Order: sequence, then structure tokens, then C-alpha cells
Amino acid sequence: MQKSFDVVALGEAMLEFNQTSPGQPHYLQGFGGDTSNALIAAARCGVRAAYLTRVGADAFGQALLDLWQREAVDVSAIERDSGHPTGIYFVTHGAQGHEFSYLRAGSAASRMSPLWLESSPVVRLLQSTRYLHASGISMAISTSACDAVLAAMQRVHSAGGQVSFDANLRLKLWPLARARACIAQAVAYSDIFLPSLDDALHLCGRDDPDAIVDWGHQLGAPTVVLKLGADGALVSDGVRRQRIAAHPVKLVDATGAGDCFSGNLLARMSQGADLFEAARYANAAAALAVQGFGAVAPLPIPKAVAALL
Repeated sequence: MQKSFDVVALGEAMLEFNQTSPGQPHYLQGFGGDTSNALIAAARCGVRAAYLTRVGADAFGQALLDLWQREAVDVSAIERDSGHPTGIYFVTHGAQGHEFSYLRAGSAASRMSPLWLESSPVVRLLQSTRYLHASGISMAISTSACDAVLAAMQRVHSAGGQVSFDANLRLKLWPLARARACIAQAVAYSDIFLPSLDDALHLCGRDDPDAIVDWGHQLGAPTVVLKLGADGALVSDGVRRQRIAAHPVKLVDATGAGDCFSGNLLARMSQGADLFEAARYANAAAALAVQGFGAVAPLPIPKAVAALL
């Protein structure tokens, strides 16, 4: 069945303030939100992309809408909320890497619900996409958002689409026991599961990459792509398993690297690449993304990825 969109993402986008020097009060204003980052990465790769979220009827919400329109992301189903704000987050950098601080409680996006999914613009996107991309963060921002993610996954499957799910565990947003239960349910609904090594250590208590991939398949995901950061990725379709080596680069800011990987993986698969070819491309794209500040600005275009490959 022909689909109008290649990738639709569901989640929360926020205004980002990223510390440019450790310990210094200087912040670079940008944009973030894991599923938004992934979707912009996919759009820059050249696919038809649309976002599902809610933003405040404020200047920050308008700035996000302007961003998506500049990036050729369809915004027709995004709802503006005059009673709840757009979320904000801060990124600080230190010896242990980057750390997030959020001002997102009660945000417009946290008011997503299964009822919201029933609006005709949202239904249209869910029925007309090849891939739906969501994450653990999409689920963690509120109970109603968690229910909305699971309902959206089921609707996409009923329309013949596929579901991609990034664990993206944030323990500042919900208790580990609830995260484990909800993420396990989401993985069971997913066609592609995208955990990171840190996520898996908390979620299943394993640190061996092959054991983590086995765990993802046991939860019900046919495809598991384990993101290993500076060590590349481990990719499995349930029959074949392949380790993809990292590209040695100078790390500046890893804020959106995993999202960059996810978006480029889905984009390349939408364009006809097989899973392993798409993962090699996504791995190279993520290596480029960590060489600049912020989650969105460093996301690469295909020409840059091709040059690295």
C-alpha cells in the first residue's frame, strides 16, 4: 500500500539551552526533544516526514513550528495549547559527560492522550505512514501520553505500517519499575527496537551486547539495533547479526547522537536500503552529529554522510 509519509514521529519537542563551556554560564539556544531530533534527521536525509505533538501557544511553540517548517516537516496535525506551556531543557557538560535538566512538568505535550489521537489530522498521519517512531521519553512525560503512544502503535499496525521504538530511558521522568513495564509493552508492539547500552543496563541488568539483543528479541521485537555510542552498533534481524564499527571523531556534544542514528536508519530503510546498510549509514551520520553543539544544528545532510563513508 502506497503511504503518504515515510516517517511520522510522536513525542515532545522543547526549547534547548546548551552549555558551551563546562562550568561557565553561557548557553547556546537551540531545539531538542528526542523524537523531533530523529524526525529532522530523517527529513534532512530526504524522506517525507511529519510530527505529532502538542506545543504551547507561546513564543517557544511558534519557534518550534517555524523550525519544523524550515526542515520540511509536516506540521498539519500539531495542536497548540493556550493553557499549557512548551517545555524547556538545559544541557550542562562535565567530567561525566552531558546532563539534562528539565522544565517540562505540565507541558502542552504532556497533555497528549488516546482521545487526542482520534482527531482527524492525527488519524490521517497514523494511517498514512510507513514508520511511526516513538520513545520511552514520549511515554514518560505523563500517563496519558504513555497510553497515547501505545494506542498510536496499534493504529499504525492496523493500517499496515511499522513501528520503531527508542528506549531512551530518563529516570528523572518516571520510576524504574514503571519504565520497565511500559517499555516492555512498547517493545512488544514494535518492529524495530533501538536501545542504548546504558538503557539496557537499567532495563534488563545486562551489559553484554549480544545478551541485550537477545533480550530485545525475547520481548517481541523482530529487529533490534543496539546503539553502542563510541563503539558503534550491533544490529540483528533475528537471523543475521552484525557489529558496525564506530568512526573515530572528536567528540564535542553527544546530545542528539542517538536520535540522529534513529532518524537516519528509518530514512534509509524508507529509501530502500536493507537494515544493515541503513545502520552503517546511520552510524556515520551519528559520528558527524557529535562534532557540533546542540541536538539539531549538527544533524548532517546526505552529502556529508556519503563523504565520511
